[in-house]
Amino acid sequence: MKVIIARHAGFCFGVQRALKKAELAVQNSSGSVQTLGPLIHNPQVIGRLADKGVSVVNSAEEATEGTLIIRSHGVDPKIIQRAKARGLEVIDATCPYVKRVQDLTKELKDQGFQVVIVGEKDHPEVQGILGAIDNEGYVALSRNDLTDLKLIKVGVVAQTTQSYANLRDCVDYLVGTAREIRVYSTICQATEQRQKAAIELANRVDVMLVVGGKESGNTRRLYTLCCEVIPRVYHIERPDELEAAWFKPTDVVGITAGASTPDWVIEGVVERMSELEKNQDLQVVESANEETVTSEENQEAMMQSLAQSELKRGEVLTATVVSADNDGVYVDVGQKQEGFIPLRELSYRHIEDPLTVVTIGQEIKVEVEKMEDDRIILSKRKVDAASAWESLQDAKENNKTITAPVVEKVKGGLLVDVGVRGFVPASHISRQFVEDLDQFIGQNMTLKVLELETERNNVVLSHRLVEEDELDKAKKNVFEELEAGSVVDGVVKRITDFGAFVDIGAGVEGLLHVSEMAWSRVDHPSDVVSEGEEIKVKILGVDKENERISLGLKQTRPDPWSEVASKYHVGDIIEGTVTRVVDFGCFVKLEDGVEGLVHISQLAHHRVANASEVVKPDDTVKVKVINVDPEARRIGLSIREATPVADRPAKIASKKQKEPKQARHAEQPKEEVFGTTIGSQFSQLEELKKQLEGDNK
Repeated sequence: MKVIIARHAGFCFGVQRALKKAELAVQNSSGSVQTLGPLIHNPQVIGRLADKGVSVVNSAEEATEGTLIIRSHGVDPKIIQRAKARGLEVIDATCPYVKRVQDLTKELKDQGFQVVIVGEKDHPEVQGILGAIDNEGYVALSRNDLTDLKLIKVGVVAQTTQSYANLRDCVDYLVGTAREIRVYSTICQATEQRQKAAIELANRVDVMLVVGGKESGNTRRLYTLCCEVIPRVYHIERPDELEAAWFKPTDVVGITAGASTPDWVIEGVVERMSELEKNQDLQVVESANEETVTSEENQEAMMQSLAQSELKRGEVLTATVVSADNDGVYVDVGQKQEGFIPLRELSYRHIEDPLTVVTIGQEIKVEVEKMEDDRIILSKRKVDAASAWESLQDAKENNKTITAPVVEKVKGGLLVDVGVRGFVPASHISRQFVEDLDQFIGQNMTLKVLELETERNNVVLSHRLVEEDELDKAKKNVFEELEAGSVVDGVVKRITDFGAFVDIGAGVEGLLHVSEMAWSRVDHPSDVVSEGEEIKVKILGVDKENERISLGLKQTRPDPWSEVASKYHVGDIIEGTVTRVVDFGCFVKLEDGVEGLVHISQLAHHRVANASEVVKPDDTVKVKVINVDPEARRIGLSIREATPVADRPAKIASKKQKEPKQARHAEQPKEEVFGTTIGSQFSQLEELKKQLEGDNK
């Protein structure tokens, strides 16, 4: 027969911690020592404690004097207050994981959440969690316990020994019914490890033995999980419960144990298995390394290896943060012992709150410093520093970037935490000048290494180099993707007399010339756009070699001349605004982008020597359309023909009345010739108008 012990089995950190506190209380107390309820759910352990003088009381009121120990499952905080008020010395052995659930539950309630605890309603741990919120929560072991509840804003926690399947089942239901939900996965890491290890082992063996108290919730769950994998599973508390009929000579037997089961009970089970086999070829294997042990001597050595290992100074371990106070952080080092990191060993920086550096449940690397007061003193700072120098050297040699939080503003720049003290000069914070450095404190900054001197603990870093690299890459990508004719979003960055520079993404700027801003004449770019304005522009041209981009704004808007033929007809009389007065007439704006020319001969019914005598810029005038040429983008207009004869100046009319009929008749051809030469005047002025149109560009 072969016996395999699960990789994770037996006492967890919280239980080991509670037992140590009880044993120390017996040594240090001159009076009675009592526990409020069984310290842990294991009759054998409770029996041993009783032999040492530790008794069990069912309520704080039963304890009349001496020391009262709060069990690892925790209790309603008000019970502790009452016990202290009665003069009892209270030792709180509540598991740090359980204490965290109580704190989170209270926080959820204070924030207005309806609290749901996934767990067993009558379990002491759940009762303690409920007590922390004045019993104003709901307890559910599955979604069936939630169907009659109407919950809107829900906060969910779990009993530390619950299964993830139960937690997921309840959360899945609540997600479909509640409007808002916040979930904290508070299942203990040790519980998760034991459950996974038990399931893995059950898949490899013929028989599973689950060792632990019948009242232990986590042990019962191990039994249930194993039963889902194989049919032959037995839950026992003591070695003498084993029966030979359960096994066959060729069986492979797996052993797991709950978090309240001590090593010596597991050892007793293995010894009993050996007796059932009559000491013939019983193979005992520890699942972590698969080393086979065949003799009683080697079997004893294997069992001892399951107990506490001796840690050496300088050894680096992986630890899990379980609680914190003003002095430092308590961690589970995986050796069934409590590790402690003093505040000064958490970081090279001065800190007052340890939770600004680590979080509960976080796995961290620590170095063993020494043993002190029956606990292991550890350092996170030293491990971080060693790792930091290695990472910094690699980053410098291979031009890599690193990310670090900004912790302080100092003269000339910023301090960042890269595991050691790092300095970012003000000139290397950004490509642009930054006046307010306080804005970066608390933010993460991506950096490159400028200087690195291990001997002097000198680390100089740059964020500007990162920005420049990113800009170069972005520019390259933009120039590869840009195509003439495409329309893109942009932001106006700078305005000049000849146009505006527009950022079209990734810091790439293009020129929007004043002539491409509008279909009408633009006196100054600021009349059309303003700095910071978001606009759409069309790519008119891309010069990749010289990294130049020309942009157009008017091309993103309809060309007003495309509808001129349908909107303006010869003979129409309309209103417009004089925009410019020139020697040969004036230009009148009919709408944005559409202007017509009123020749000087069409300004009035009398002869006009200077157009400015009749009109000036911004005048509103009535004009008659006398010529429309959309292709040439020209419209001929007449103020004279839009003005009724009755509106002629009186002196002109009276003068003409005094003239002889013959004289007036003689001048008629001149008027006629003059009228017929308006079209020719346009052709004569073509060169001048081309020049004027060029001004618009």
